[in-house]
Amino acid sequence: MHIAYLTPEYPHARINNGGGMGTSIENLVKALVKNNQQVSVFVYGSRRSEVFTDGGITFHLIAQKNYKVGGFYFYRKHIEQYINNNAQNIDILEAPDWTGITAFMRLKLPLVIRFHGSDTYFCHIEKRKQKLKNKWFEMLAVRKAMAYIAPTYFAGEKSMELFKLPKEKLKVIHYGLELENFNNNHPEEFEKYRVLNIGTLIRKKGVFQLIETFNKLVEIEPKSTLVFIGADSVDIHTGSDSTWELMQNKMTDKAALSITYLGKIPYELVQEQIKKAHVCVFPSLAETLGMVTIESMALQKAVVNTNIGWAQDLIEHGVNGFMHHPDDIDAYVASIKELFEDLNLTIKLGQAGRVKTEDKFDIQKIVYQNLELYKSISSL
Repeated sequence: MHIAYLTPEYPHARINNGGGMGTSIENLVKALVKNNQQVSVFVYGSRRSEVFTDGGITFHLIAQKNYKVGGFYFYRKHIEQYINNNAQNIDILEAPDWTGITAFMRLKLPLVIRFHGSDTYFCHIEKRKQKLKNKWFEMLAVRKAMAYIAPTYFAGEKSMELFKLPKEKLKVIHYGLELENFNNNHPEEFEKYRVLNIGTLIRKKGVFQLIETFNKLVEIEPKSTLVFIGADSVDIHTGSDSTWELMQNKMTDKAALSITYLGKIPYELVQEQIKKAHVCVFPSLAETLGMVTIESMALQKAVVNTNIGWAQDLIEHGVNGFMHHPDDIDAYVASIKELFEDLNLTIKLGQAGRVKTEDKFDIQKIVYQNLELYKSISSL
C-alpha cells in the first residue's frame, strides 16, 4: 500500500514541530516502511515548502500561508489542493481530529481520522467552554471520514459520543513503541528519591497537583528531588505567559530548593533522564493515551500515573504501576514514599511495566492492526 499522513508535527531535524502526536506517527510510519509499505507524510503549518525523502519516507512540507480574511478556510483549501495534486498512487490518507484540519476539504482519497485528542474532547474532559467555531471545524472534519482510530477505549468511545458518530466505525489501536530503541540494561541503577515528570507545562498535565504532592513529599523525605522536562506554556485560566512561573508560586521554600526545570530538551536526551529517575509521575487530567507513560514503562521505570479513563488501558494498579486521581494528593505521596522505601518493589513494577509494553504497545505487532484497517477501507 501507499499510505499518507496529514499532520502538523513530526520529530525530524528538518521539521520545526514535534510532540506526542508526531512521535506516535513516526513510530507507526517507520514500522510500515519496515514492512515494505510506501509512506508519504504531509506536514502542514511548516515554515517553508519542501519535498524530501528520508528513511524511505517522502515528506511534503506545506508552508503556512497568511490571508487577510478567511484564513481558516483558504489555508485548508490550499492543503486540499496540494494533497489532491500529489495523490497519485496513494491508497489512503490519515488525518488527526485536532483543530478539524480536514474541514471544508474535498479529498480524492479515502480518509481515516485518528483521535489524537480534539479540542472538543479536551474541553469536555477539562470541563472548559469550547469556542463554537472550533467545535464546528472539528465536527465538519470528522464526519468526512470513513473510519476512526483511537489509542484507548476511553478516548475513542468518548470522541464518538461527542461527535455523534456510529460506534461500529471505531477501531481502538494503541500507540506503539519501537521497543528495540527502549533498552535499560541496568534498571537497578538510578538516583534514589528522584521524581521525574515529562510533558508540556500546562494545567491539564496535572503540574499543579504534582507541586502540591512534592510540597508534602519533601517534608517526609528531605532527600527527594523533582525534575520537570517540557516546554513552558501560556496558562489559559489566568492568562499568564508562563505556567512555570505560576508553579513556582505554589512551591514551599523547602520544595523549591529541590525542584529543577530542564525545559524542552532533545528527544534523544529524554531517555537518559528517565533512566536516572527513581519514580516517574504523571498526574494528568486530560490525555488520549500518554506516550511518556508507556515510554517510561518500556525503560523499566516505576510509574505513578493518573487513573482517569484512558489510563485503564495502560496500567493495572499495583501490578505494573500505581494509579490515582490527580486530586488525591495524599495517595500520590503514599505511593511515591512506598517506592522510595522499597527498592525491590521499584524494580518489580518496572519489570512488569516492560512486560506490559511488550504485550500491548510493541509497534511491530500494532502495525498489522493498522494495515488491516487501511486495507479494508481502501478496498471499499
